[in-house]
Amino acid sequence: MRKTLISLAAGLSMLALPAFADGVVDVSQARKDISADAAGKTFSIATVVKVDGIAWFDRMRDGVKQFGEDTGHDVWQVGPSQADAAAQVQLIENLIAQGVDAICVVPFSVEAVEPVLQKARDRGIVVIAHEASNLKNADYVLEAFDNKAYGAKLMEVLGESMGGKGKYLATVGSLTSQSQNEWIDGAIAYQKEHFPDMSLATERLETYDDANTDYNRLSEALTTYPDVTGIVGGPMPTSAGAGRLIAERGLKDKVFFSGTGLPSVAGKYLQDGDIQYIQFWDPAVAAYAMNTLAVMALTDKKDEIKAGLNLGLKGYESLTTPAGASPNLLYGQGWVGVTKDNMADYNF
Repeated sequence: MRKTLISLAAGLSMLALPAFADGVVDVSQARKDISADAAGKTFSIATVVKVDGIAWFDRMRDGVKQFGEDTGHDVWQVGPSQADAAAQVQLIENLIAQGVDAICVVPFSVEAVEPVLQKARDRGIVVIAHEASNLKNADYVLEAFDNKAYGAKLMEVLGESMGGKGKYLATVGSLTSQSQNEWIDGAIAYQKEHFPDMSLATERLETYDDANTDYNRLSEALTTYPDVTGIVGGPMPTSAGAGRLIAERGLKDKVFFSGTGLPSVAGKYLQDGDIQYIQFWDPAVAAYAMNTLAVMALTDKKDEIKAGLNLGLKGYESLTTPAGASPNLLYGQGWVGVTKDNMADYNF
């Protein structure tokens, strides 16, 4: 049943896939010692995402699916139909009851999942987290990059577009989404240091990883603060919500955008000049990397999981641990910046 659902979901994905010989993720340098045959066992590993049915996590499912095909492990992805902390917790409870070997999780709310992930670990289930740098109840937390540096780059581009002056808005999926808030922290810190004539118009807008909510919250904020000339977006759907709003209100070249996005979602607005810049990392590769760590943590490869580890995946060739951080927090170097000039290079 799980494999059938995975196949259906992948078939319904709206993303165009890059032409790698082995699937959506380039695994030409990936580890070969994590297969079910090499491990001597087929592990059951579930990836639990913030919300099912949006392009970002459709792409992540593609990476999960490929990992299973490449390694022979029993892997699948689940997520609530809407971004909801309680619903995500319930899914994890169900997986604990099933007795899975490992859970890879992208928390909607770190605080909400802490107790249930502790319960999972108490039952001997390995937990690998992503976008959750402050999560305590995980064996390992794998981040695609340094979160504050990611946000600083977003602000560097936005500040230049705004001429270093004016007010801007900032969005996060949730006020408890650790990584997205760190991106915005990094953006604001960069703004204060490099663009002192800019300022945040109001508190961060919570948009629940939903493009329509982004559109509505930004619309309300622009009505309340008509002098806003910039938007920095944490969640991927903000790129679509902001692009639609700017296009409909005729605000091109008057309100500028820089934020997380995918060409498949925001490409039209990039091409038309309604938004200027998006950043992202490939969630399919992140899924493959998380599942790789899960297998390593379940086998005699566990001692290899530390700074310097090479997973053989683009952006995860030499993992690092921030100074003073727990050794179970590992960073890759997996993000790219896209404008209308290079968006054709990223066809997913």
